[in-house]
Amino acid sequence: MGFKIFMVAMMVGFIAAAQISLASTVPAFLWAPGFSSVGSKESVNYQIMSPKDLANSVLSQGGWSDLLCFERKNERPVDLAVVFVGRELHSSDVAGNKHADPALLNLLKDSFTKSNFSMAFPYVATSEEETMENLLVSSFKEACGHGLGVANVAFLESCSIEGGDFQKLANLHSVHDHLVSRMEKRTKGETDLVVLCHGGFQSLKELDQPFPESEILTEVMSSVEQSGAKYAALYVSDPFKSIHHPGYRELKRFLADDTAKNGSASPKVCDEVCQLKSSLLEGVLVRDPYVAALHDFQGIVLLLILVSGLCCMMGIDTPTRFEAPQEN
Repeated sequence: MGFKIFMVAMMVGFIAAAQISLASTVPAFLWAPGFSSVGSKESVNYQIMSPKDLANSVLSQGGWSDLLCFERKNERPVDLAVVFVGRELHSSDVAGNKHADPALLNLLKDSFTKSNFSMAFPYVATSEEETMENLLVSSFKEACGHGLGVANVAFLESCSIEGGDFQKLANLHSVHDHLVSRMEKRTKGETDLVVLCHGGFQSLKELDQPFPESEILTEVMSSVEQSGAKYAALYVSDPFKSIHHPGYRELKRFLADDTAKNGSASPKVCDEVCQLKSSLLEGVLVRDPYVAALHDFQGIVLLLILVSGLCCMMGIDTPTRFEAPQEN
């Protein structure tokens, strides 16, 4: 009886841990129709990884080090490396969540299965302090050592990328024009990097997402194929950055503006009370997905230890009565 209870508790714990991982992580997909790297055609990495680990895996296992790094500038197999950061998918959506956009899932599935080389990363942890696109680009730079060795780097204005003299693209029409222009001007053997983001966090009160993500990704890939460029694409989701939880800086600015309206502080200064409020609100509203998953998993482990201890105690056959010692 005790062993059965223990096995049921273990199963419940593992299911709960899996649900927590699915809810707090995002998927990433890498595919290249005209490019094959070393290894199998389709592979899946089931490890929970940080954006930096994802960037390192894309460079090493996905072969992007041959495309992006400066020291490997010769004989590049593709003309364009595309990074698309979405805002909709969670890991649970890939596992069959009915709330996910089926058009987006089918598009990613077709791209994954029909390409010469493809990789999937179902569990990528996100950060509330920094955008996914900035983490990926900075990790690419760091891993390459001598910086990016691409001919041109361009990103959509909805992306938030720090540093670097990168070309900004206003909208999807400018993306199409950029791809056509670069195809005409690009020297043979060079590779361009384009980073695109769906929507993006604009403020605490508005979100710019005019079209479904599946339509935007379809239009982007159509523009890439129409340009005639050989390409490799990386899709990664970052839904936690869209509307759910504003970061500490956004909360501080919002509270400072609210305090200024009440006449108690300058519009550009967040006093001690404002900072205290922002810290408290951040603690209530914001939970870093990776840290939250770690804490929840630790709680599940402690619960399993408690249940297993109770089961062991129940399994000990301790006599309820002891006979009195016999006298000689």
